[in-house]
Amino acid sequence: MKTVFSPLHAGHSGQMELVTSAIVPGFEKPSRAEFIKARVESEKLGPIIGPAEHDLTAAKRVHEAHYIDFLPTVWPEWVAAGFTGSAMGFTWPTRGLRGDVPPKRVDALLGYYSFDAGATFVEGTWAAIKSSYDVALTAAALVKGGERTAFALCRPPGHHAGAAFMGGYCFINNAAVVAQWFRDQGAKRVSILDVDYHHGNGTQEIFYRRGDIQVLNLHGDPMVEYPFFLGHADERGEGEGEGFNINYPMPFGTNWDGWGASLEDACARLAAYAPDVVIVSLGVDTFEKDPISQFKLKSQDYPKIGRRIAKLGLPTLFVMEGGYAVEEIGINAVGVLTGFEDH
Repeated sequence: MKTVFSPLHAGHSGQMELVTSAIVPGFEKPSRAEFIKARVESEKLGPIIGPAEHDLTAAKRVHEAHYIDFLPTVWPEWVAAGFTGSAMGFTWPTRGLRGDVPPKRVDALLGYYSFDAGATFVEGTWAAIKSSYDVALTAAALVKGGERTAFALCRPPGHHAGAAFMGGYCFINNAAVVAQWFRDQGAKRVSILDVDYHHGNGTQEIFYRRGDIQVLNLHGDPMVEYPFFLGHADERGEGEGEGFNINYPMPFGTNWDGWGASLEDACARLAAYAPDVVIVSLGVDTFEKDPISQFKLKSQDYPKIGRRIAKLGLPTLFVMEGGYAVEEIGINAVGVLTGFEDH
């Protein structure tokens, strides 16, 4: 299995985020990707290659063009306005406020284009976002070219980013980008299997009214877990998309028995859909020691995930998402990949 990786991810470093009652250093840090890369190397998973450069056309197939055009301007405008520290919004156009008129100030625009203050900017953030996008498309091309699988070691992650909003450490939705890219390359149907602890609200929002891209999410119950405002079991798609959005919200403390049963059901539904390619939004924050999550999977469970996905017998692209217990993130993420390879 080839891994695609860019060192430019490290430019997104030292950013702050708003969590309940405090502004703290970002949990989404460069060491996450470096631990995974080191584990890929130590396990001899396969070659690690750099990404090819891509323009932003593929991003604008799933995101609003004005949103994508905004992202590279954030840090220069933040500095020009005389602001210091991490660039983050502080005002959001919620119910009763106008969301149809973008303001002109960068701090206000950050609120306009986000749903939380977790996707913040420092000087190297845009270069990292772009490199993560390039990594995903380069890995997708490997699968399109005939590889059974590939691993896009993306950082920052993407699955919380919607058509015109960022949040949850996510700016461009890499899984959504490559799903649309496969469709544009001739795939009739694509499935996205999101195994991250947190619901992939951005992915759901982008494809909710479409039947050509199936979205399956295994995640913490949004009644009590971030991102709170999507991810319920009754959200099954609308119009042409009805029945093609499938959520598996689970309670705090879920271990392999409950989580694995949801995975089994999701894989059965995926197989019945019969996609041409599977994209796995690979989050490993389901781990029992993850600092911001509440599931109880153990390191020995992650190869089981890979083996079950491999049983589908479909071309599969793994796209890295969350996981914040950094000392074990490499063991767990690469465990999924070696489980897939060993099947």
